[in-house]
Amino acid sequence: MTASSPRVLVTNDDGIDSPGLAALAQCSVDLGWHTVIAAPAEEASGTSAGLTAAAADRHVMVQRRELPGLRGVEAYAVAAHPAFIVLAAVDEGFGDCPDIVLSGINRGANVGRAILHSGTVGAAMTAGLHGARALAVSLDVGLAQQGEAHWSTAAEVVRRLLPDIARLDQGCVLNLNVPNTQSLGDDSEPQWATLATYGRVQSKVTRVGDDAIQLRAVEVDGELEAGTDAALLAQGRPTVTAIRSIVEDNTRFGIRG
Repeated sequence: MTASSPRVLVTNDDGIDSPGLAALAQCSVDLGWHTVIAAPAEEASGTSAGLTAAAADRHVMVQRRELPGLRGVEAYAVAAHPAFIVLAAVDEGFGDCPDIVLSGINRGANVGRAILHSGTVGAAMTAGLHGARALAVSLDVGLAQQGEAHWSTAAEVVRRLLPDIARLDQGCVLNLNVPNTQSLGDDSEPQWATLATYGRVQSKVTRVGDDAIQLRAVEVDGELEAGTDAALLAQGRPTVTAIRSIVEDNTRFGIRG
C-alpha cells in the first residue's frame, strides 16, 4: 500500500454476509488500496438512498467482523441502510473519509430508471453527492436463475475499471451491470449505455385483502429499447452508465420566480 493509495469504502444492500460484497472488496484489496468494508447487518434491498431511523437513544449498532478470505481487512456489520452507512463514512465514522465508494456486487441487475429504488445505487449516489467517486455493481442473476452466481465474472470487469474510477472527477458515479455467465470472452469490455425506461424485471404492487399490500418482482415480456442498459445486458454485454445524484432543474417548468 502506498501513501497515494485511495481510501475505499465497500458496501452493499444484500448484507454483510453476501459473497458479492467479499468479491468486490477483494478487487480493491488486490490493488493495494486502503479498504474498509461496512455493510448492513441484514439485507436492505430496495432502500434507495433512505436513512435508517435511529433507535430511541439515537445510536446505530456497529459490530466488527472478519470476512472469509479477507483476513485483516477492516469490516463492520451496521444496523442501517447502505446510504446511511455511506453518510457515516463521509463523516469519518469508519476512519478517514473515503475517496471511492464501491457498492455491490448486487445479486440481480439494476437497470433502467428503476435504479432510483435500488439500495446498491442509492449508496453510490449518496457517495457522489458528498464528493466521492462511486461505482455501483450488479450481477444479472434473473428471477428464474437458480444456479450459480458468477461473482468472479463481475469482479474481473470491476478490476479493469477501478484504475479509471480512481481518475474520475470527484462526485462521479457509475452504474455497472454484468451478465451472470462463467466467462464473457470477447464481450468483457463494458459498453456505455443509456438508462432504459423499464427493465426486464419490474416491481409489482398488489393489494392483498383489506390490510396488506404485496410487493414482488416479476419478469415482463416485450422488446427492450435499443442501446439501453437493459437491452445490451440481455444480449450478454456488460453495461456501464454514468448517473447523477440530485441536481436542481433550472428550467423551472415555466414558473416565474
